[in-house]
Amino acid sequence: MLYFQLVIMAGTVMLAYYFEYTDTFNVHVQGFFCYDNAYTKPYLGPEASSAVPPAILYAVVCGVPSLLITAIESLLFLLQYVSEDLDNREKIIVMGDCCYLNPLVRRTFRFLGVYAFGLFSTDIFVNAGQVVTGNLSPHFLTVCKPNYTALGCVQTARFVNQQGACTGNEDDIMHARKSFPSKEAALSVYAALYTAMYITLKVKAKGTKLAKPLLSLGLMCLAFLTGINRVVEYRNHWCDVIAGFIIGGAIAVFMVLGVVQNFKGKSLLNEIPPEESVVSSIPMMGQPRIMDNTMEKYIASQVLADTFNCSRLSTTYCAPSRLC
Repeated sequence: MLYFQLVIMAGTVMLAYYFEYTDTFNVHVQGFFCYDNAYTKPYLGPEASSAVPPAILYAVVCGVPSLLITAIESLLFLLQYVSEDLDNREKIIVMGDCCYLNPLVRRTFRFLGVYAFGLFSTDIFVNAGQVVTGNLSPHFLTVCKPNYTALGCVQTARFVNQQGACTGNEDDIMHARKSFPSKEAALSVYAALYTAMYITLKVKAKGTKLAKPLLSLGLMCLAFLTGINRVVEYRNHWCDVIAGFIIGGAIAVFMVLGVVQNFKGKSLLNEIPPEESVVSSIPMMGQPRIMDNTMEKYIASQVLADTFNCSRLSTTYCAPSRLC
């Protein structure tokens, strides 16, 4: 199944790439009303000039959870490694289809692999929604720069649906047509919620009753501020951000509860299964004793022969020393 999972992961990455960097899927061209105040907000520049530029956002959602999960798994492994009597334990090495994997490596790859799959799935969900809806950004008319005179916009209630109604930069116009749902909100909430649930469910050390909520709520706060920033900079509507929060949060919860099952798994240093230890500790009562000694076998055969003969003859002919 390892190769099958790698194929699924590769397909998910390729689909996200086609959505993100190619024109394979055409964005729905949505019309607008002349002088619509909902789309005339000021344009504050490209995404790179935002307070949360895409490069920083992608680096955070990819790097922070990976570093936290790797650090926590390594720390838990070291603590268990030091605290247990390793001389009396069997050090289990998990064998994969192609190589031998240490339990620490196996668990870390599992949690990070599920996280990466969910991250790309979130990106696919968001891009699919943007392509299908073609919802306009708050600054759409600012970058569109329509010629209202040529379009006949005498009244503000006139609806414009012409293909070439905009005269502005094509890249800015295309990006302004992809507002719903907010990708930045979805990715940030997914990364924050997945990491927060991992910290809450996996870290069981004493003295972390306030540290775990502090770290988890701090991550969720950063994700919330990312969505707020999208609205403040007029790059998304409130409904776009809320939809992104719902999509990212739902995928994160599904990955934790349904795929990795609350991050449960075998211990990092596996002991002998409890069933085997219980069976080995119970004395083998009720089972026939195996006699390897030749003299014991001879005595047993004589006892069986005397018992058989005494059952055929009268008890008076049997010697008192016999079993009968």
